[in-house]
Amino acid sequence: MDRACFNVIDRSACLSNLQSECEKKGQQTSMSILNAAVKATMDEVQRAIDLVTKFTALSTDRREQIAIHDCRELLDYSMDELGMSMAQMEKIRSGAHDPHQKGNLNAWLSAALSNQDTCLEGFEGTNGYVKRSIQGGLKQVTQLVSNVLAMFKSIHSLPVRPPKNTTIRRGTQYPEWVSADEREQVEASPQAMHVDAVVALDGSGRYRSIMEAIYNAPSHSTKRYVIYVKKGEYKENVELKKKKSYIMLVGDGMEKTIITGSRNFLQGWTTFRTATFAVSGMGFIARDITFRNTAGPMNRQAVALRVDSDRSAFFRCSMEGYQDTLYAHSLRQFYRECNVYGTIDFIFGNGAAVLQSCKIFTRDPLPYQKTTITAQGRKDPNQGTGFSIQNSFVYASHPTYLGRPWKQYSRTVFMHTYLNEQIMPQGWLQWYGNFALNTLYYGEYNNYGPGAAVQGRVTWPGYHVIRDASQASIFTVARFIDGQSWLPATGVSFTAGLTK
Repeated sequence: MDRACFNVIDRSACLSNLQSECEKKGQQTSMSILNAAVKATMDEVQRAIDLVTKFTALSTDRREQIAIHDCRELLDYSMDELGMSMAQMEKIRSGAHDPHQKGNLNAWLSAALSNQDTCLEGFEGTNGYVKRSIQGGLKQVTQLVSNVLAMFKSIHSLPVRPPKNTTIRRGTQYPEWVSADEREQVEASPQAMHVDAVVALDGSGRYRSIMEAIYNAPSHSTKRYVIYVKKGEYKENVELKKKKSYIMLVGDGMEKTIITGSRNFLQGWTTFRTATFAVSGMGFIARDITFRNTAGPMNRQAVALRVDSDRSAFFRCSMEGYQDTLYAHSLRQFYRECNVYGTIDFIFGNGAAVLQSCKIFTRDPLPYQKTTITAQGRKDPNQGTGFSIQNSFVYASHPTYLGRPWKQYSRTVFMHTYLNEQIMPQGWLQWYGNFALNTLYYGEYNNYGPGAAVQGRVTWPGYHVIRDASQASIFTVARFIDGQSWLPATGVSFTAGLTK
């Protein structure tokens, strides 16, 4: 029990709560202690929600009000993710066997650990009073989740068998629970598939706006709900909440179906809320669509796509912006044959994301800015998060760095990827001083092109030239995002292991 209450503000109260929970269960196995630790953490999250809620009616500053709203939503995310984790632990304790239990728990606990940071980051540009008032409670939540994640990792530190080097094409492999109708659905063209709702600017569909179609989609669904968005430029900010699960958004092509907005930090929005399209509902799929933020480089953070959706997939999509284009905020994500455009940290967040067969383009930043592709935000060594860019292409238009460490344990790898001549010889950029250089994990494996030479790369302790295929395989679809358990059902092509 000591480990579950390590480094928390009120350790004696934490131990007392754990003891009480274990007594209710009538046993003190490692799994029951872990379960009790999650329950105690959820109680702390609820106290943090109550504290944040008290400020809702007190603040008069617009940015602060948005940040408070973000905090409530993010703490709700943590509550959901801890609740799913506890339910999964109960299945394990009851003897139910699922080979993907470990992956699910690691993903959900990793997400629950980071939401509090996002909450506090939203108060940038305010007087800081609310932030100072709530940060103690949020720190307590973060520490408790960190302890739970460390306990879980020590209990379940089993080796994983490396995946075979196989490419799975659409329609060739499905889990047993995917019905024949669903198999046909994911393979069909928009004109041939069963569509539940049609959005069209010209009035030829049931809806003229995407947000209206999503609002009227079923909540808490376990079946795929398909929304076909006809060609056109949709000027709207779309938020797909947690309750809107298993939605598939199908466009007419990334150059034809475009969702565009211009929210940005300088308008008073938090980075979290600048997204043109934000998706939190589990199991989301998008294909043949562009997500765009037109705020430009002078308006600082301006997100085109934010993803908090577990087991989400994006196929033939384009994410277009400048600073902070693609916010891979949390949970497991997959991108295939997508385009990403930006200037600074334009693939960022703390999700577990694999980009495969994608094209990455840099745009001209402001004169004093340095172009960096990634800013990954892993904050704890036990989090299963990071970015894996595999079999892709980097087309930089001017001197560019592969990434810089946003948080202490930032993790990003490039594998079998083309790097053009504009990639800086040192490859990677510091955030400030020596921050995170010993604890980050940056890796390159068998990249090619004029910018792929590793002889002049940084010499930080956390930088690795990966030469062993078994080490590189850790960052593949099968192992990094447990993709073989859920990607076949999406209909999106993917490579499970390494490619030559």
